[in-house]
Amino acid sequence: MPHPARLAALQAIQQRTPVDCAPAQPLEDVWASDVFTLARMKSALPKESYKAVRRVIRDGGRLDLAVADVVAQSMKDWAVSQGAHYYAHVFYPLTNSTAEKHDGFISPQGDGQAIHEFSGKLLVQGEPDGSSFPNGGIRSTFEARGYTAWDITSPAYLMRTPNGVTLCIPTVFVSWTGEALDKKTPLLRSNAAMNRQAKRLLRLLGNEEVAPVNSSCGAEQEYFLVDTQFATLRPDLLLAGRTLFGAASPKGQQFDDHYFGAIPERVQVFMQDVESQLYRLGIPAKTRHNEVAPGQFEIAPVHEAANVATDHQQLIMTTLRSTAKRHGFTCLLHEKPFAGINGSGKHVNWSVGNSTQGNLLDPGRTPHDNLQFLLFCAAVIRGVHCNGPLLRAVVATAGNDHRLGANEAPPAIISVYLGQQLEQVFQQIQRGEVTGSSHGGVMRLGVDTLPEFPKDAGDRNRTSPFAFTGNRFEFRAVGSGQSVAGPLVAMNTVLADSLEWISDRLEAEMGSGQSLEQSAAAVIRQIMDRHGAAVFGGDGYSDAWHREATEDRGLENLRNTAEALPVLRREEVRSLFQRHGVISSVEMESRYEVYGEQYSLAIEVEAKVALSMVRTQISPAVQKHLSALARSLQQQQSLGLQPETRDLHQIAELHRRMDDHATALAGELHQLHNGDTAAAMNHCSGVLLPRLQLLREAVDSLEELVDDDRWPLPSYREMLFVR
Repeated sequence: MPHPARLAALQAIQQRTPVDCAPAQPLEDVWASDVFTLARMKSALPKESYKAVRRVIRDGGRLDLAVADVVAQSMKDWAVSQGAHYYAHVFYPLTNSTAEKHDGFISPQGDGQAIHEFSGKLLVQGEPDGSSFPNGGIRSTFEARGYTAWDITSPAYLMRTPNGVTLCIPTVFVSWTGEALDKKTPLLRSNAAMNRQAKRLLRLLGNEEVAPVNSSCGAEQEYFLVDTQFATLRPDLLLAGRTLFGAASPKGQQFDDHYFGAIPERVQVFMQDVESQLYRLGIPAKTRHNEVAPGQFEIAPVHEAANVATDHQQLIMTTLRSTAKRHGFTCLLHEKPFAGINGSGKHVNWSVGNSTQGNLLDPGRTPHDNLQFLLFCAAVIRGVHCNGPLLRAVVATAGNDHRLGANEAPPAIISVYLGQQLEQVFQQIQRGEVTGSSHGGVMRLGVDTLPEFPKDAGDRNRTSPFAFTGNRFEFRAVGSGQSVAGPLVAMNTVLADSLEWISDRLEAEMGSGQSLEQSAAAVIRQIMDRHGAAVFGGDGYSDAWHREATEDRGLENLRNTAEALPVLRREEVRSLFQRHGVISSVEMESRYEVYGEQYSLAIEVEAKVALSMVRTQISPAVQKHLSALARSLQQQQSLGLQPETRDLHQIAELHRRMDDHATALAGELHQLHNGDTAAAMNHCSGVLLPRLQLLREAVDSLEELVDDDRWPLPSYREMLFVR
């Protein structure tokens, strides 16, 4: 019989029925119905105002304040007609979360009446507190002024709650002194830098008409669902986002029966509710399925422009969490909420393109003679090799450290997978003898009634952190709880730098009398000679690759955040971002300080929660069990029996060990803040985390020995399998 609190939770779950949701509506009636789209602008704005807005979105530049007034009036009228009384400037501070400041449309009049009012000035600019968000020392407490500024490229939308509607306006967030305090500002800058260098190379390739180049993103979001009845009994899940203790379930994921399995009814109702809300927000949710681990699921949208996709990704996380509560679930976005089974990532599918040249990472049917693709792909190879440590640093968090390098995630060594077809093409160019590229052929299944279908020219490699997947690269090292903005900023900037390098050398080669084709081949050969070490198509999980990568190829293996984040302080990294106008040296230092502090705080919270759980829940339960065992042994001895004392001694020893580790952890916690950011991170990774693991081993062993009716915490078996 389970512990009374767990038994009550189980009984409540068994009595649950799926939440009733509104009937599904036709997609065309729902799609983007809560978004102030360009189509709505076109019908609501004067013709010249609409053209001005469209021109700024397409080509950049500033919007005249008079036009902003017209847009604000139309936006307000639409929002009020939907029931909105408030608007919010929504921004993305350095916390991986979303922030918003709500203001009313209300404007009291002198005659005692009130009207709705909204001007272009209010649309364009807001003023939240600039010192209350993490800023790494850019703003002191007494220097509070900060600004939000309207991002015209990301559409405004309505956020509905049972009590009302709010108009949400995506914005950037900067300090009074002009530094970026958010994730959106560097993303927009990085895209502008990449656009400049991509257009330059495209013109060198002979293109006369070159539209603005934009990066695109499609982020596959993995997550866990745990019944709220269980989650509320787990302080570690509520406060740290992961289970700090928990013995393995007898059945986990070893049968591979959960991946793509039939979705439980209650979960599917939740998913459909999420998708209905996302469709109203114009978020193209495309895929849903069970993931590898029990209790784990995935949602994936269609690719969009990177900036819009980043905003939508934040909305997806918010919607998953809020909708889960309505269905009696807690949605876990931690990268490793359960030990011993697969964690959650957020694979970021990334490409670049425009309206005149199309997808610049599309190899076509004959990639060996697709000069445009080869140069852009070579730029990625060079960028990853030169900046692998940076790409590792932008996915470095306390949660992701539990996942990276394990068997469900790519290694912490950043390499590029091209696939057999492309790897052969680049090797041919490197040797100076291009003979062609292989084709996929046709898949024949040997059954007349089954169709024949085209077979891809190359396989996929799930062990690669940066893999080419047909017409885009998939950055598989991003954590499930992270904003995708940081990785996109790094990828865009790295690509911009490599495109600049290629254009410089292409111009030099062509200036010496070489043809475009000869010059391009020479540049690609240089890239493969200098940077081909980053290309790897084998098993990234193997020990042999780790040795080869570090010892023979010179690639760095930054195993945890304490090792990875200092990359942001390297001179070549700061120079890269400053040279392309993406992140200043001051802004980069602030990010290092903020992310380092967040890492240390996350582990500090885990340590404090673990101590509290041991002292107030686990130790009392073990002591009660030991007392009951001792009484049982005494009764048996009084009857002249020879009782078995092994369990008693084993539990007593584990209890002593648990207490010793808890005492040591408490002392080590007091030493955490004796030093700077680097010292704190090293103390967390080198002292606190190993101690937490030792404490966990003792507690998990006790869970397997203490009577079930005394163990206070919901088990892995219950949380992962009870729906």
